[in-house]
Amino acid sequence: MEAVASLNSIPMSVRKMRLVVDLIRGKEVGEALSILEYSKQEAAIWLKKNLLSAVANWEYKTGGSESADEYGLFVSEAFADQGAQIKRFRPAPHGRAHRIRKHSCHITIKVSNAKPLPSEANVDAEPETVEE
Repeated sequence: MEAVASLNSIPMSVRKMRLVVDLIRGKEVGEALSILEYSKQEAAIWLKKNLLSAVANWEYKTGGSESADEYGLFVSEAFADQGAQIKRFRPAPHGRAHRIRKHSCHITIKVSNAKPLPSEANVDAEPETVEE
């Protein structure tokens, strides 16, 4: 089972965000949280918030009885996409104006469990066929 969480319109460029997203992709949730906790980049704050949201979504989908630690949750997908650009103007010499582009981005994190849930174990098993 997997759960998804996304944050939209984060006031940061995609290039800066992807540097940190690449650090946590494919890691276990505990390891990813510790990487984000001790990272100096501002992007780590946004990613930590989104990762905790994805874990909470997973726990909600499973009914709240299962803990994320027991099932070996890991970050199966994590990516950052370009958001809208806000265009502003700053004064420049000789009465001119220079354009300033303020970038934004959207991030999406998917978490899934390595160990199947008890309800998933029964669904995946194929019925046995009897040969005569």
